Amino acid sequence: MKWHVFLCVLLMYNLKVSSSSSAANRCFCQVTGSLDDCACDVETIDTFNNEQLFPKLQKLLESDYFRFYKVNLNKPCPFWKDNSLCGQKNCAVIPCTPNEVPEGIKTNDHHNMYSAEANQECEKAEKLGAVNSSLSEETRQSLREWSKHDDEAERFCVIDDEESPDSQYVDLLLNPERFTGYKGPEAWQIWNSIYEENCFKPYTVKRPLNPMSAYSGKMFYSWLEGQCVEKRAFFRLVSGLHSSINIHLSARFLLDDNWYEKKWGHNVSEFQQRFDAQLTNGEGPKRLRNLYFLYLIELRALAKILPVLQRPSFQLYTGQSVQDQQLKLQLIELLQVAKSFPLHFDETTLFAGNKEEAATLKEDFRLTFRNISRIMDCVGCFKCRLWGKLQTQGLGTVLKILFSERQIEALPKSSNSRPTFQLSRQELVSLLNAFGRISTSIRELENFRSLLSMVR
Repeated sequence: MKWHVFLCVLLMYNLKVSSSSSAANRCFCQVTGSLDDCACDVETIDTFNNEQLFPKLQKLLESDYFRFYKVNLNKPCPFWKDNSLCGQKNCAVIPCTPNEVPEGIKTNDHHNMYSAEANQECEKAEKLGAVNSSLSEETRQSLREWSKHDDEAERFCVIDDEESPDSQYVDLLLNPERFTGYKGPEAWQIWNSIYEENCFKPYTVKRPLNPMSAYSGKMFYSWLEGQCVEKRAFFRLVSGLHSSINIHLSARFLLDDNWYEKKWGHNVSEFQQRFDAQLTNGEGPKRLRNLYFLYLIELRALAKILPVLQRPSFQLYTGQSVQDQQLKLQLIELLQVAKSFPLHFDETTLFAGNKEEAATLKEDFRLTFRNISRIMDCVGCFKCRLWGKLQTQGLGTVLKILFSERQIEALPKSSNSRPTFQLSRQELVSLLNAFGRISTSIRELENFRSLLSMVR
């Protein structure tokens, strides 16, 4: 009798182990090995991110310089009028009061982050080269518009006007990206507009699991695989960003809400609904692999920007000189770690064909992503809008860096000369925080692997 009991217990244990193992495998069994269009594998990224880069990055993002982000959350949606706003309290964003933002950031947010000596030299050169200093205000305004247009021509996203009275500083640490309850038709309209109208996809080819059309996964992927590497990369970047956002919503889910506290934590069921191969008709693992592709693209941009930020004239200014110098050292150390990654994405494989065709495709690439950044102003949840705008701006800055190789290589040797490539503070803050979101997503996958292995 005892042996029968023992055998039953052993059988039940094996069934539980098998069940938990299959739960993890259904999400991660295909998320392994080499990535498409890359010379890298998932395991190398996991080890590098979780052990070397993630801890340093998190420490950097907790600093005053990188935690305060200026954003306009009141811009109207440019694409449709019926833009209902989320009324749930978890959708709200708490802006900073004037006293909460370091004075140095407020007074130098429009400063180009280069030393006073470099700026003085540039001003002298501009005065010496001036033809007529008595310009009319109309002409000065035209010059400002031309300068703005030249700057916008390099950007892959639309950046908020920091001078607007609607732009406010937000403490990103006090307004974390997490589940807010924003979902349903309004949320699907955002992603549907991005995927259906802004991913180089013909209307006749329907996206898998699109709730607004019949499922046609085989047709979609046969179309995608037949596209040039640039268009495949564009779709994978968007899909990777979407996956990262969904991982954060699953990792910081509202598990309990009562009158005395809110409990946030990992929701394994929510994660499975989004990434389990069986529950998503095989889509989930593809989405996770696209996250790794996005990680490689953003990591490459961090490595390429190192010579720009290493220049002695470059400054991180908050008004606290000692801390600012230490923070720059931390930033350079982080970028050096990023550069040390052994299997970087080779961006020279993009736009490498016929020069005229490549230039046209690159411009289409830029304008399409700019359009996606404008869609973020249609998001009805303010907290979702905040993080959507920041992450699209960050990815837009990544693309600006990757496709400005000649300007970066042409940096003048003298630190007192105006650099041929610059980033605004907003671009730098969004770049690091956007990568912080992707890095955190990779780290959270390890947590979900562990949790899924214990699912009964």
